[in-house]
Amino acid sequence: MPRHLLNPMDFSVEELDKLMDLAGDIERNPDKYAHACDRKILATCFYEPSTRTRLSFESAMYHLGGHVLGFSSANSSSAAKGESVSDTIRMIGCYADICAMRHPKEGAPLVASEKAEIPVINAGDGGHQHPTQTLTDLLTIRSTKGHLDHQTIGLCGDLKFGRTVHSLIEALSRYEGMHFVLISPPELRVPEYITDLLKEKNIPFEEVISLDEAMPQLDILYMTRVQRERFFNEEDYIRMKDFYILNNDKMALAKEDMIVMHPLPRVNEIALEVDSDPRALYFKQAQYGMYIRMALILTLLEVEV
Repeated sequence: MPRHLLNPMDFSVEELDKLMDLAGDIERNPDKYAHACDRKILATCFYEPSTRTRLSFESAMYHLGGHVLGFSSANSSSAAKGESVSDTIRMIGCYADICAMRHPKEGAPLVASEKAEIPVINAGDGGHQHPTQTLTDLLTIRSTKGHLDHQTIGLCGDLKFGRTVHSLIEALSRYEGMHFVLISPPELRVPEYITDLLKEKNIPFEEVISLDEAMPQLDILYMTRVQRERFFNEEDYIRMKDFYILNNDKMALAKEDMIVMHPLPRVNEIALEVDSDPRALYFKQAQYGMYIRMALILTLLEVEV
């Protein structure tokens, strides 16, 4: 049976280390992997819009010498005719060797994996999980800080609907010495199952509203946008969207070696002036996303180089 990636917890800490080691080797020696996936095909089944994730997967496969097919919205697929995810993945398996799926409904990639005869990668399912973004985040932290343990990380913005936040907290909860600072308005706090997880593992965390007060203690600041597509009420979105804006004044409160991350896209929660700060890593973070997805494709396809 093929192996899938549906949740960051599907890989052990040791397997994550190997995956990140492979991604690092890919970054240092790209020519070594330029033909690793010759004649292999990746299907990108994206039932909702994406720029970074879809293009990152496609770029990853092309850099490995493979090919890509797929669709970029539900309207451009047979889902518009009523085809089920189960039927789609069985059909895709006739044409491709591996599939990356994004879907607005939580659990859709899991349903696909139960019928698939090829590896399925969850590229984001509703407000639930986004495991390859989590792998990207872990690689960014480890490559910059040198380790993944003993960090104080502030997660700021939409912590209720932000699947990247949920996945990252779960993944980092397996490392020693972590301290989470959850920065959000009361309406956008993390779901209770996340705080329950931290309590069960006796991992220190605090829920605060003020970004300014949190800044001095942080080793990592993970900013998120308030996601219009997750709100049912436009008035609530408008009221929340400008709650946090990271600018140079706030950056002046931070440690000299603090790093700023963001899964992107950015709207206005990080001022453009911050881009020139060497601590702003969000575009480098996107580049790390290609390397880790290359490593993941190789691993799930069991390709050895």
